[in-house]
Amino acid sequence: MEKHPQALLIFSLIFITFSALHPVEAQDQKGFISLDCGLSPTDPSFNDPSTGLTYSTDDGFAHSGKTGKIKKEFESIFSKPALTLRYFPDGVRNCYTLNVTQDTNYLIKAVFVYGNYDDLNNYPSFDLYLGPNLWSTVDMNGRTNGTIEEIIHRTRSKSLQICFVKTGTSNPMVNTIELRPLKNNTYNTQSGSLKYFFRYYFSTSGRNIRYPNDVHDRKWYPFFDSKEWTEVTTDLNVNTSNGYEPPQAVMASASTPISTFAPWNFTWSLPSSTTQFYVYLHFAEIETLSSLDTREFKVELNGKLAYERYSPRTLAMETIFFSTPQQCEGGECILELTKTPKSTLPPLINALELFTVIDFPQLETNQDDVAAIKGIQNTYGLSKVSWQGDPCVPKQFLWDGLNCNSLDISTPPIVTSLNLSSSQLTGIIAPGIENLIHLQELDLSNNNLTGGVPEFLAGMKSLLVINLSGNNLNGSVPQTLLQKKGLKLNLEGNSDLICPGGLCVSKDGNGSKKTNVVIPVVASVAFVVVLGSALAFFFVFKKRKTSNNEAPISYTQVSDVRTARSNSEPAIMTKNRRFAYSEVVTMTNNFKRVLGKGGFGMVYHGTVNGNEQVAVKMLSHSSSQGYKEFKAEVELLLRVHHKNLVGLVGYCDEGENLALIYEYMANGDLREHMSGNRGGSILNWETRLKIVVESAQGLEYLHNGCKPPMVHRDVKTTNILLNEHFQAKLADFGLSRSFPIEGETHVSTVVAGTPGYLDPEYYRTNWLNEKSDVYSFGIVLLELITNQPVINQSREKPHIAEWVGFMLTKGDIKNIMDPKLYGDYDSGSVWRAVELAMSCLNPSSARRPTMSQVVIELNECLANENSRGGTSQNMNSQTSIEMSMNFDIGTTPDAR
Repeated sequence: MEKHPQALLIFSLIFITFSALHPVEAQDQKGFISLDCGLSPTDPSFNDPSTGLTYSTDDGFAHSGKTGKIKKEFESIFSKPALTLRYFPDGVRNCYTLNVTQDTNYLIKAVFVYGNYDDLNNYPSFDLYLGPNLWSTVDMNGRTNGTIEEIIHRTRSKSLQICFVKTGTSNPMVNTIELRPLKNNTYNTQSGSLKYFFRYYFSTSGRNIRYPNDVHDRKWYPFFDSKEWTEVTTDLNVNTSNGYEPPQAVMASASTPISTFAPWNFTWSLPSSTTQFYVYLHFAEIETLSSLDTREFKVELNGKLAYERYSPRTLAMETIFFSTPQQCEGGECILELTKTPKSTLPPLINALELFTVIDFPQLETNQDDVAAIKGIQNTYGLSKVSWQGDPCVPKQFLWDGLNCNSLDISTPPIVTSLNLSSSQLTGIIAPGIENLIHLQELDLSNNNLTGGVPEFLAGMKSLLVINLSGNNLNGSVPQTLLQKKGLKLNLEGNSDLICPGGLCVSKDGNGSKKTNVVIPVVASVAFVVVLGSALAFFFVFKKRKTSNNEAPISYTQVSDVRTARSNSEPAIMTKNRRFAYSEVVTMTNNFKRVLGKGGFGMVYHGTVNGNEQVAVKMLSHSSSQGYKEFKAEVELLLRVHHKNLVGLVGYCDEGENLALIYEYMANGDLREHMSGNRGGSILNWETRLKIVVESAQGLEYLHNGCKPPMVHRDVKTTNILLNEHFQAKLADFGLSRSFPIEGETHVSTVVAGTPGYLDPEYYRTNWLNEKSDVYSFGIVLLELITNQPVINQSREKPHIAEWVGFMLTKGDIKNIMDPKLYGDYDSGSVWRAVELAMSCLNPSSARRPTMSQVVIELNECLANENSRGGTSQNMNSQTSIEMSMNFDIGTTPDAR
């Protein structure tokens, strides 16, 4: 492939399987879900005369709403499924729940036709959600012919929820809901789902094409520029068996420029310059060429070369698509096909699909918890309007009576509290409650529950509060429940309950018997809150005069800790343990065992309370950091808590003696393991992926879970620590800074960080945002892939990003993979990890993924590796060839 002055775009070529030399027949509707919303449950399923699709009632899929029908004057415009509808006058969120196949690509469509069903002539506007994530805002104002929302989405679980949320005075409504399973090797994205933008085939026919011609029930619209193009058609069969399978009628026509020497151009406008999209180009040579004729052309998107010399296959379709999301400057895009000097014929194209990227970052509630809470709902016949959709998220639609906990956006929320007090419950205490394994509080008070107190309640390890007062429970209370330490139990008002030793009374968390435990607990909590607030204000030290400038850590030397403190910094406010220096000396056995050394100072091994191992980091008087970084790290760790961030046990702030006491990480830092300095076996690819997933989760929490959000500013392999189970935790927060929210895009600050990991855009502009961490994380990911140093002057390209880009031009990924892995890895997960790393290193921070997107992508890489079963896989695919990749540094690897 010849050199091209501009960065080459990533794209793939999907070609036909030549063993299938027959046209695709119309398939059955296996896996299709076609709901006629509002159709009476007594009405039978029916075939739509215009498509042959079988529609059935939505009864049983939605548990709320009322049915309606569009006015007769509109009926002639629409097909039968759109004549009825379901609208939702009650509640804020109303949902459909559909059973689907997990980890499957689905084309999902919802059709909305108002048709003045309510005689109000008031076109509704409302929000449409897919599970816990916003899909679209449906505004039907002026849309007499209705509107359709369509996406391609990969399911995460065995159920899918489509929800309608009232945002104003009008009622949400829907006419049809349709799901069509697609082949999983088509319409894949780096992250996010695909929102329909357009789907054209190039013909003058004027005919929309849908099922049964399209076996996946996509709708194709004709488009033709008669001033610039000439139409080419054929009556011969075109082999479309490449997974995408467009209809014969789509591939049997094509457009070419009127002039043999003119390029074929197609333009479109996006909502903004930041809109990301995927485009799919479908080609087949449908002209009969003479022996002297050649059709060869290059493909460019906005002037960037995507395919240098492409020739469509005769009567056999191929699909070119871009493997990474694209953007267009100013939102204006142009696709151009230009004949090569070798070609005697102009370019030709048959069809084109384009989708914008829509991110659904919020994970659904833990599926075991969802199953449990729905089982409880069914047991008691609960029909609460709010109990629809995802139980925990988004938070504004949290089910009544539930509390949930979500550590970060990358962790499924869990149910921690269930309050069904005064809910008119009858029968026994539902056995399904036992399945809420994270439950901390259970309130079933003031109902009509009968039967005994089940022993399984004592076995629920997380349960701290049980309120069963005001019921009609009877029998003996399990001894194990009464003896459970830390449990607050309220059994009042159940006169038939029998406890060992006589009448049942409530007990507090210490096992002490009380006649009423609820009021004292509430009062105690309130007192603690008030007292804590008062103490916090009382112990606030007077803030000293602060310096306006931050010194670059590379150049500033702090020779006297007391000077650094007195010039700028107030004392630390904390209720965590503050250790005296004498205690630090004791816990480290007079600083006997050194664990390591960093920019802050020496790190020593220690023990607290005789058995809890800790790491003690002492500030050196000659440290290039100092009290500012010490204080920043303490105060950040006091307010952030995440399983993938190193926890702070305490600190010492006594004169010149400053120390941070952390939880002990038995397996040291990641760099030591990669370099082999710790001995032992080499980390395999699965372990490396697990480590970067956990590190990414910690970083994602800083960006999205902290208020205000934080930028780490020093992400590197030496700051990723591993505990005894090789769980990864991010460490060293001395350089961390909060970054802006509410519309601001960056904070201006003096550059700080580690050479090699430092974001070049941040270095150039002094503008810091969370994407600076993303860049550093991309470097870490390359280190895990290659096991190469970040900077090595003996290489042809000293910096690791440049070196990887250079090596990829040689085609084989083995050139960059750590040879110590001996090829034992899933090639697909490796390629995805390489592509993800290089996207993190995009020179433009706006084009880098977010850490939420990074977490999702890495989890998919890990899933691919886990599914491999420990055997190496062939890198080449029968259906996909990677022709070129855009790493923004001009790399062009060969086919994989």
